[in-house]
Amino acid sequence: MTANPRQKPVFRFAPSPNGPLHLGHALSAFLNRDMAISVGGRFLLRIEDIDLTRCTPELEAGIYADLEWLGIDWERPVRRQSEHFAEYQSALERLIDLGLAYPAFMTRGETRTLVAAAEADGKLWPRDPDGSPLYPPDDRERSDVDRRQLLASGLKHAWRLDMGKTLEALGEALSWEETGDADRGLIAANPGAWGDVILSRSDAPSSYHLSVVLDDALQEVTHVVRGLDLFHSTSVHRLLQTLLGLPAPVYHHHRLITDAGGRKLSKSERDTGLAELRGRGLSPTDIRRLVGL
Repeated sequence: MTANPRQKPVFRFAPSPNGPLHLGHALSAFLNRDMAISVGGRFLLRIEDIDLTRCTPELEAGIYADLEWLGIDWERPVRRQSEHFAEYQSALERLIDLGLAYPAFMTRGETRTLVAAAEADGKLWPRDPDGSPLYPPDDRERSDVDRRQLLASGLKHAWRLDMGKTLEALGEALSWEETGDADRGLIAANPGAWGDVILSRSDAPSSYHLSVVLDDALQEVTHVVRGLDLFHSTSVHRLLQTLLGLPAPVYHHHRLITDAGGRKLSKSERDTGLAELRGRGLSPTDIRRLVGL
């Protein structure tokens, strides 16, 4: 399924309200808004709040205040992921019915322990493009009887995509159109490098991968403009789009804003937020200059 060529271009800025926006977010918001204006397109704001433990109404309100201060306007209403869990669940059930997803019972601690033990024995554990160890095969290789018993027991579990089975069933090469700051043109996707990606957790009814492709399709997003740190994740997104019959946007992965040591700015590292910069007397023009626009 491909995008309608007559459709008006649609861009979106999709922050998570789990910390204050920083300069990296400002760059992405400016680029999405500016690119939408340049082609006579639409600009949407989406609140990605599937993590109900870290996302708060106060931080969401801060996003609106920061964008308004920057002079960025968006279409209403705003799509909030926490209001669409049923849609994500429906997509997950489709993948389960296709036999492409399995329940994963190992906790993060158990996974870390298993991987650490294997590496201590000199084994090379495969890692994804972000450097994280791939999920162990134990749950994927369980018998149907064992799975049913564990599910019936009420044991907490996630759902993961059986990457090997999925790629075998797909039987086709995937790619995406890229217009960003690194590689450009038609990019060959390599979803297998990510192993059995997570689709939902016991504490979150959807993963980033699953929810983002559904949101983009349901909002008719034609151009995904986001940071280079998500470049390789596009392989997974193209796989899920193909499995679920969703359109493929054009992707534009832009440069990242880094600190003096070259580290990408991060909410988790409590990097200086836009609200603090505003409190210091900086103007929206100053922010554009700081992010190189």
